[in-house]
Amino acid sequence: MPALHRRDLLAVLTGLTAFGFGAVDAWAKAPAPKSVKKPTPPPRPKLVFLDPGHGGKDPGAQGVRGTQEKAVVMAIARELQRELQAGGRYRVMLTRSSDSYVALRERVARAQAAKADLFLSLHADSHDNPDVRGASVYTLSEAATDREAAALAARENRADAVVAGLKLADKDDNVARTLVAMSHRGTVNDSRRLAETIVQGFSRSGVRLLPRTHRQAGFAVLTSPDIPAALVELGYLSNPQDEKLLTVRQHQIALARALRGSVDAHFAASTATRKA
Repeated sequence: MPALHRRDLLAVLTGLTAFGFGAVDAWAKAPAPKSVKKPTPPPRPKLVFLDPGHGGKDPGAQGVRGTQEKAVVMAIARELQRELQAGGRYRVMLTRSSDSYVALRERVARAQAAKADLFLSLHADSHDNPDVRGASVYTLSEAATDREAAALAARENRADAVVAGLKLADKDDNVARTLVAMSHRGTVNDSRRLAETIVQGFSRSGVRLLPRTHRQAGFAVLTSPDIPAALVELGYLSNPQDEKLLTVRQHQIALARALRGSVDAHFAASTATRKA
C-alpha cells in the first residue's frame, strides 16, 4: 500500500478511536437523570352539608304575603349549592332535596354519617314586631344569649314534636343530654369562628344585619360534636321588605355568594391554623 494511503488510514483510525473514547468519557461524566416525582394528588374536596329548614308538613314561618319559609330556604340552598360546586373545591349534600319533612336529629345524623366538614342550616324567621328585619347567625350554646334566641330555638326544636308526635315536655331534656355528650370543645370554637366569618361576609356584601348578629342558643340541628355548624337566619318573613327580598332571585344569589365567600374564608383560616 502506498505510504500516502497508509497515513490516511492511520489518521482515520486515530480519529475514530479518539471519538469513541471521548464519547465514553462524556457519557461517564453526564449527570444521572433525576428521579421524577409523582404529582401530588389534589386535596379531597370538602363536604359541605346544607340544611334547608322545615319542609313537608312543617312549612316554618309564614310571610305577610303568604311566603313559606320552607320554599324560600330551599331556593337559597340550591343557589348556594351551585355556587359551592362551581369551583370544584366542594362536594355539597342537602339534608332534604324536596318538599319533605326530615326530623331535626335525622338531619344531624345524615351529616355525621357522610363525615361532613361543615354544616349550615338555613332559615327565615318571623317576629311579633313587623319592623324587625335583618339576618343573623346562631351557634350552639347550652344557655341562650338572650330571650329572643331562646324563644327561636324553642320554636325550631318543637318542629319534631309537632309533626312526629313527640312529647314537648321531653324536648329540653333531649337537647340537654345531647349538649352534655359534646366532648369536642374545639368544634364549638370552630363554629363560633364560622359564625363570625358569615357575619363579616354578609356585612361586606351589604346584607342587612340585626344589631346583635351572632347569637347562641340550643338548636337541635347544631348538636353534632365533630362538625362545625351554624344556623343562618336570612331575614324575617314577618317584615314586608325582608319577605319581598327573600323571594327575589337576585337577592337569593347575593346571599348564596356571600355564604360561599364565608365558607372559603372558613376553610382558608382552618388550613392556616393547622400550618402555624
